[in-house]
Order: sequence, then C-alpha cells, then structure tokens
Amino acid sequence: MTDRVASMLKTYPKDLGSIDQQKLAECIEACFECAQTCTACADACLAEDMVAELTPCIRLNQDCADVCEATGRVLSRRTGSNDALVRALLEACRAACRSCAAECEKHAEMHEHCRICAESCRRCEQACAELLATLG
Repeated sequence: MTDRVASMLKTYPKDLGSIDQQKLAECIEACFECAQTCTACADACLAEDMVAELTPCIRLNQDCADVCEATGRVLSRRTGSNDALVRALLEACRAACRSCAAECEKHAEMHEHCRICAESCRRCEQACAELLATLG
C-alpha cells in the first residue's frame, strides 16, 4: 500500500515542503493498517469466552483505532498543513499505540489476534516517531 500512498503524495500539485515523503507515506499506511487491526482485534475480543477480562483491551483497541484513523486522515491532507496539530496528533497516536500494544501483549500468548494487533501498534508507534523526528 505504501506505493499507492506515495503515488498519491507525488500527484499533489504543490510543493510538499521539507517533509520526508517516504516517512510520511509509511506513517499514513501504518496508521490506517493499525486502525483496521485494532478494530478487528476489538471485535475478536468481543467474541472470546473471557470477554469480561478483555474489557480494557477492547477499550484501548477502540481508542487506538480512532486516533490512528484521525491521524492518517490529517496526514493525508497537505493543503495548509497545521504543523502544531500534526505534531500533537503524531504524539497522541504514539501514546495510543504504545498503550494498546502493551495491553494486547498481555494477551498475546492466549489470543493470536492480540499478538497481531500488538505488532501493528508497535509498527505504527515507530512510524509516528520516525516521522516526528523529520519534522524538526
């Protein structure tokens, strides 16, 4: 998918400025992938017999999915970019991914969906950190 995201960024009719387009594309992709993975993990948790024990996981999955979705959407809009907002969203996304990954890791040995979700959250957390590092 990075190729598609990168291709869309290249079609932008104005100069994107000094932002690292590859890191931007990777972060957008990681955000949307993580949003989908967290949504699916929350749903899988709801189908587990021990659903009551997974309530914190479900909540963090849903929060993380929402934050990742919003971050990916804002990063995809380049016209009149608000750098302060972008930084704040990237930080919030990192925090949401970190919390969700930590919770899913607690259940990863018992629930494969939690293992996969934790990995996706860690990738997104890293992609946000790498993009933030390029923003100066």
